[in-house]
Amino acid sequence: MINAFAVSNYRSLKSIVAPLTGLNVVTGPNGCGKSNLYKSLRLLAETAKGNLISSIAQEGGLDYTFWAGPETFTKGMKDGVDPVQGSAKKQNSRLRLGFVGEDFGYAISLGMPAPQGFAGYQDPSMFQFDPEIKRECIWAGDVCRPSSCLIDRVGPVVKVRNGRKWEVYNAHLNTYESILNEISDPVAVPEVHAVRQTIRNWRFYDQFRTDPQSIIRTPQIGTRTPVLDHDGHSLVAALRTIHEIGDRAALYDAIEDAFPGATINFEADSGNRFILQFLQEGLLRPLNQAELSDGTLRYLLLVAALLTPRPPSLLVLNEPETSLHPDLLPALGRLINRASRETQVWVVSHAPRLVATLEQDGDCNSIALNKDLGETIVLGQGLLDAPPWQWAD
Repeated sequence: MINAFAVSNYRSLKSIVAPLTGLNVVTGPNGCGKSNLYKSLRLLAETAKGNLISSIAQEGGLDYTFWAGPETFTKGMKDGVDPVQGSAKKQNSRLRLGFVGEDFGYAISLGMPAPQGFAGYQDPSMFQFDPEIKRECIWAGDVCRPSSCLIDRVGPVVKVRNGRKWEVYNAHLNTYESILNEISDPVAVPEVHAVRQTIRNWRFYDQFRTDPQSIIRTPQIGTRTPVLDHDGHSLVAALRTIHEIGDRAALYDAIEDAFPGATINFEADSGNRFILQFLQEGLLRPLNQAELSDGTLRYLLLVAALLTPRPPSLLVLNEPETSLHPDLLPALGRLINRASRETQVWVVSHAPRLVATLEQDGDCNSIALNKDLGETIVLGQGLLDAPPWQWAD
């Protein structure tokens, strides 16, 4: 389980360290930074897949992800006496992401490269706006300290702790590649392997297409699917897999909870394409996936994600209430509460009824966000309330 997530200098997140428990819900008004917190976690997940640089490029480049406000706010700025304005920068801009888990902590720092030519030519590289990885660290314990650091990467040089000494593991690592993607020896560097597997086991769900042209509404060839894919294309196969090898009772209870008197069934055509049958009280025939409303279909997608027979270490839902009728939100909340007993769950939501249901769980960790002078803050979090955290650079 992740105990804390930290991000610095990412859009409105000038400096955030969020404590995490088994069930976490991020709330706040529109524009307070909920999506930025979600995106920063997803950006960190791309590190272990080798997609970090391309993901930053899709956001417009590193310069456009940096915090746009001043490095520090003076007392006059905070009191509204002085105008908010910048000053000469004392530090190079860095985007920092990190987390602390039960076994290891991990942090990465990115910045812009120094201008240079390439291959002996004087022409500047056309990739000069690609960010560089300036620092990466893996450590044991709650805080990154020199004594607890196990892997330390500075620029292209990766050092591994061997007892009380450091040994250079690789002195020529590409500055645009993470150690999580480039170092794969589980014997020599088991810490890298462990952190990579932890991150790769995270799942994110936020892009379900339920419009009439969605492929989810079309029968698909079915294969056993213990994990719903991120875009939901394998919905019917995933639900059938839960029926056969998962918690069958929980599946039908979740549907009954949201749609009293309703249930589902499955059939396959001659081409082994799976068809969902949604049976509702009062109807003379079942409805298939093409006929379901957006809200009903989205709820079934969330059921398939949350009742997976192969729970991830972290399950992240971004605004799962989208397209759902308010009356469905309590049932969804109860389903999420149940899932949090088997996996760590992170929910970003601005639906009061869903949040209220989640908070009925005594272990729910509510992270309420707001903005102060354009900076996202955690409401009620003082200097002594945030989890201990220290960046390596």
